[in-house]
Formats: sequence, structure tokens, C-alpha cells
Amino acid sequence: MTRPSRPARVLATALAAGTLFAAAACSDGGGSPEAAAVSPAAERSPGASPTAALTRTGAEAALITPADIEDDWQLAADAATWRNQMLIGKVDVAQFLNAKTSAADCQRLLDSLYSDTLLGRAAGASGLRGFTSADSRLLYQVGDYGQAAMDATINWLKGLPEKCSQFTATASDGGQRTVQVVEYKEPPKVADALAALTVTVQGTSNGQPATTSLDVAAMRVGASGAAVTNGGLSGVDHDSTALAVQNGAQRLQQVLSGKTPKPLPSQFD
Repeated sequence: MTRPSRPARVLATALAAGTLFAAAACSDGGGSPEAAAVSPAAERSPGASPTAALTRTGAEAALITPADIEDDWQLAADAATWRNQMLIGKVDVAQFLNAKTSAADCQRLLDSLYSDTLLGRAAGASGLRGFTSADSRLLYQVGDYGQAAMDATINWLKGLPEKCSQFTATASDGGQRTVQVVEYKEPPKVADALAALTVTVQGTSNGQPATTSLDVAAMRVGASGAAVTNGGLSGVDHDSTALAVQNGAQRLQQVLSGKTPKPLPSQFD
């Protein structure tokens, strides 16, 4: 089942393509503002600009809210423990022309999506917040990763549709999984740098045929960055992905410029 599209006020550039995102093994939980996980800020070098680095408070304020993605999304209390078992697999090196390099990039993609480490290790403050809606899950991460590291990650992601357009990964039970990686043609024009992909995995789960697909986006604002992964067994709401990217970039820009974004709403309808 695919969600109905929103009215025209939703982004004309809403991310397209993608099908399913298999839910992780962990159960969903009801949400509250405490559902956001924020790590303390690390010490910055003396030459760093104070307006370009996130603080612990800033990272929490930069996290999107249910109102930013609309629809019936609810905060999840267990987002930091989400793991998608369909993303576990050893990439078959023999299928690549540039075997070792391409296989390593594809393996890195699967591993980072499974462990929610797409942006790597933050140099300063970071935080994450998860949302659920029926069988769909949306994870939003934000942090101070440094401009060079963020640009390297984004450039790496942009090269994956060519390097990892389609490949095979072997699960721990010996099952074969076919993975496809495509780029979004028209992601929202936000942030200082942005990469957006759809990653689709076909295989089996609990002995049954299964297809999981992720909307994946990473963006940089100044020296800070954010990542969005979104999808579900009943289909992917691309409007919500696009809104998470657009409104997340806006919140991050406001925080870095010393402004305070709208607080987390106490209720949402």
C-alpha cells in the first residue's frame, strides 16, 4: 500500500521512487520529547567558528518534529536500537569490474545503513529522532561532522548509483539478496550540499519473499550535517522524506545562525 500524495502545498520536488523498507526487529514505542537521543558536544579547536558548531542544546533543537513531516507520524522511543536485518549481507566481490574498490563501497553502504552510521562519527554534538506510522519508519540524525568529512560522505553517496547500481549480497543463512541503488533526479534544493538515493533489497525474511527499500538522504549545512532514512513494509511516503530534508535543513540553518526553531509540539493532529 502506498500512501496517497498530499495536496499541492507539499514540495513539488518531493523525492520520487522507492518501494518498501522492512521494519527492524525491535518493537516500536510510543513517543515523547525524551525519544530524542543527543550526545554531548566535543571540544572544538580554538580556530573553529562558534556559530558553525552545534552545541548539545542546538543539536536537540535541530531535530525535526512530527509537525515537520506532517501526516500521522508518531515519535518512537526506541529509534537508537532500530536495525534492519535485510541489510545484513556479504557483498559478492566477483561481480564487479573494479572488484575490490566497488565491492568495498557497496559493503560500506549496507553496513552503515544497518548500523545507522551513514555520516560516520560526529566531531561534536549529535542527535537522532525516530518516527513511526503504521509499518513505516523514519530516522533523522543531525550532528557536527565537519565540512570536509560531510563533503566526502556526500560525494561518496553520489557515486554509488554507478558503482553499486545492482549487486548481490549473501545473508548469514546463505540466502541471496539483490540490491539496487538509484539516485533521485530532483531532490529538494536545500542545504550547502546534498545527496539522495533509493536503496532496494530483495530477498527473504523469516522464510518469506521480502522487499525493503529506503529513501536515503544526506545533507550539509556549514560544518554540520543530517541524514534521513525512510520507508516501510506498506510503502514509502516520499512526501515525508522530502519534508524531512527541507524542514531539517531549515531548522539546522536557524540553529547555526543563533535562532531557535519551533519547539516540539505537545500534540499533533
